[in-house]
Amino acid sequence: MAGRIRDEDIALVREKTDIEDVIGEHVQLRNAGGGNLKGLCPFHDEKSPSFNVTPTRGLYHCFGCGSGGDVIRFVQNVEHLDFTEAVERLAARANVQLRYVEGTGGGQPNRQHGQRARLKAAHAAAAAFYAEQLRTPEAKVAREFLSGRGFDQATAERFGCGYAPSGWDALTKHLLAKGFTPAELTSGGLSKESSGRSGLIDRFHRRLLWPIRDVSGEVVGFGARRLYDDDRVEAKYLNTPETPIYKKSELLYGVESAKKEIARQHRAVIVEGYTDVMACHLAGVTTAVATCGTAFGSEHVKLIRRLLMDSDAFTGEVIFTFDGDAAGMKAAERAFADDQKFMSQTFVAIEPSGMDPCDLRMKSGDTAVRDLVARRIPLVEFVLRATVARHDLDTAEGRVAALDKGIPLVAQIKDRALRDEYARRLAGLIGLDDPMQVVQRVRGQERATERRGSSAPGDRPPQPAPEAKLDESVVRVEREVLKIALQIPAIAGPQFDALAEDAFLHPAHRSLRAAITAAGGAATAAAGPGWIEAIERHLSDERLRSGVHGLAVEPLRTGAEAQERYADSVIARMHEIVAARQIAALKSRLQRINPLEAAEEHARLFGQLISLESYRRALRERAIGGQ
Repeated sequence: MAGRIRDEDIALVREKTDIEDVIGEHVQLRNAGGGNLKGLCPFHDEKSPSFNVTPTRGLYHCFGCGSGGDVIRFVQNVEHLDFTEAVERLAARANVQLRYVEGTGGGQPNRQHGQRARLKAAHAAAAAFYAEQLRTPEAKVAREFLSGRGFDQATAERFGCGYAPSGWDALTKHLLAKGFTPAELTSGGLSKESSGRSGLIDRFHRRLLWPIRDVSGEVVGFGARRLYDDDRVEAKYLNTPETPIYKKSELLYGVESAKKEIARQHRAVIVEGYTDVMACHLAGVTTAVATCGTAFGSEHVKLIRRLLMDSDAFTGEVIFTFDGDAAGMKAAERAFADDQKFMSQTFVAIEPSGMDPCDLRMKSGDTAVRDLVARRIPLVEFVLRATVARHDLDTAEGRVAALDKGIPLVAQIKDRALRDEYARRLAGLIGLDDPMQVVQRVRGQERATERRGSSAPGDRPPQPAPEAKLDESVVRVEREVLKIALQIPAIAGPQFDALAEDAFLHPAHRSLRAAITAAGGAATAAAGPGWIEAIERHLSDERLRSGVHGLAVEPLRTGAEAQERYADSVIARMHEIVAARQIAALKSRLQRINPLEAAEEHARLFGQLISLESYRRALRERAIGGQ
């Protein structure tokens, strides 16, 4: 087992890695001013962006869920890696050669990696193997399948298409020869135990393959299409089973290629199959992605929202394309249920003859695919039309049933301004003379839903226990002083270190002050992730560690050019607050002393009071001078 990575190498990885680039592969970031970037948190579902990144300090923090840290912590959390795996991933990205303090094999090519890293390496090798097999004579049927759908060799190479050969264990032998273990191959879903043969066999045989990549572009699984009539497995498509790295509910085929265009165009196009993604991208619809053998669900919504920067203050488009058959109609209705989770506008694009984007491109060319997307209609309108069409509107019973089905759909519309309009549209589709009757029923359903929501106390988040009342103005100063010590310790320096632990009244602030002292104090620290990590080691409470990240990325209330003057002003204000408390305590003592009976003690304390008052006035002038 290899030893610990050297601290200086970890520091070098942080130094050579741009945190905004790494996070930007998972989250669409926008300028938030003051050198900060902002986006939707990848670790919890939110409507408005509260995820902040401060590139100059190499830190991130979400003010919604409290997650935060440096680039290593981000990779750990978003990729579900341990610390060593995350450092190794970033080191490979930054071309940093890691050294290990103890153990055997440190830094050698045969060093054992973490499970996820090994599984991804096996999948990368498998993808290369399958791509090579697509060029063999046996794969002629697979090449003809692609060609018949308008995809030439260059396109197959662009999307990494491959072929699983007929041999029972061709891939298994290939990967075992490369040093991967049987346990890794079965855990990763590349091989499986044979029921009729001894040992392992390949999971896929005689099938056309598409590599499925995560948002960072690494292969984590495969989709395989049936090519031969005598294939013992009747399913047209097979996918990698659930593994430590392959979670079909969290993956979208083509996302690694589409993510930049989704962010740039503020649009995502959701199609149904791998060939549809290929056809769309070749036709110029470069924001197309598809699910991987499962319905579009809540985890997919979260991923698309992060890529779109989907928030209350930002408008984007999510366009679903479905087949025109009954299954496509059901898919559209499922998508409408997820529509309420988007703040972006949702649309549906269905070709009148029922062709999918791949068939449409083959028949009518690239322009027809682009036109299909351009002719999109609002998803809610499509679902309303489909719902009403199921009923016989020539009968009173049919009209009532259509109305009863349609009203709850309209009441779900997230944009209140559109609800009345679609209520009137529903009335028109059914043929009612009084649209206001439908409007009133929709409003009544909305009020009933809101009442049910407000009357369920169990659904409300637990309220924190009340804390002792503190002067908010003092708490704000304490908070700003701690931000200065975390963000610009070299400027805070001895002035901050001179503050005692009990100078801070807020319990969390006091604990953080103690941790800063235990980490060596601000005067000797260098700003950045290493300084924050050193402080974290002295905090046992997870909430306090989260608070450190928040303070480390929250902008100071001044520009970079005036930081030194500002820091002096705020810390002087903090010293003034402490001096004021000391003055109040002295005055209280003086009032309790009889100047005739204890003249010497009274004179000594009075002299301290005069000195403290003078000190306080000087601090106040410094505090005012920096504002």
